[in-house]
Amino acid sequence: MLSKSDLEAAAELVYRYMPATAQYAWPLLRKETGCEVWVKHENHTSIGAFKIRGGITYIDWLKRTHPDVSGIVTATRGNHGQSQSLAATRAGLTATIYVPKGNSLEKNAAMRAFGGEVIEYGSDFDEAKDEAMRQAEEHDWHAVPPFHLEIARGVATYALELFTAAPHLDTVYVPIGCGSGICATILARNALGMKTKIVGVVSSEAMAAKLSFEQGKLVETDSAATFADGVAVRVPVAEAFEIYSKGAERIVAVSEEEIAEAMRIYYRTIHNTAEGAGAAPLAALMQERDTMSGKAVGVILTGGNIDMHKYLTVLGGGIPAA
Repeated sequence: MLSKSDLEAAAELVYRYMPATAQYAWPLLRKETGCEVWVKHENHTSIGAFKIRGGITYIDWLKRTHPDVSGIVTATRGNHGQSQSLAATRAGLTATIYVPKGNSLEKNAAMRAFGGEVIEYGSDFDEAKDEAMRQAEEHDWHAVPPFHLEIARGVATYALELFTAAPHLDTVYVPIGCGSGICATILARNALGMKTKIVGVVSSEAMAAKLSFEQGKLVETDSAATFADGVAVRVPVAEAFEIYSKGAERIVAVSEEEIAEAMRIYYRTIHNTAEGAGAAPLAALMQERDTMSGKAVGVILTGGNIDMHKYLTVLGGGIPAA
């Protein structure tokens, strides 16, 4: 679906706006897990999360293919919205971002700082998404979906960097929200002709992607009450499911406590901040460390954007409210 030249062209575009991020094999993480652990530091991008890459490629595609569009609307729990706010306003477009009520105050502030108008609606991401799509029709805005191949093409540049730096990886763990991260990693692996296994990770409180994967059909859940807001999705995205249902090795569910402990491990071993979704891959590796012992493993630290009061709760040994 994507070729190596597609990835290289996307990288050339992305690097006009941000440098490549680092990936390191950290020795204290090896001690914790028994594995050679490579961390892909997407918490070091210009918005503190991997989503910026897809925002750059999507808005570039939008301007080329829909030159009359004046504004975009989308829904988010924060990182996708930061990406679209930054890329859209840089391109001269307005950006209206729908978030659920009670969304992260600090992510909301960041989206506004990047030029977006933030509107709270609904009790969770999926309700906010439905309202954003309705508003797109009412105002003749362009609706940016939670998943699109052009978003995945940009996101895949992190996987291109990781696989180029560490082509010997046996397995890479990636969190699943709406699916751009895991699909991008699968598409990059396939484009490079590699055999690396890709493992998706969800919260045990937001199981839609795992249930869908295991049942071979789209399965919605009644709630997604996890403090790891980047994976708090009730309704799987069909286009993403089409890719990860075929390309993922398995999907692992991790508990809220396992996610919080992985955040503490990140801080204690490499002194990096990880938000809940960003720590979920390490949580899954810790859960599977006996079977992964001695292997070379990648974990995507997808972002570090967590409100301070929640992070303090985690560092204090607790679990933040969803």
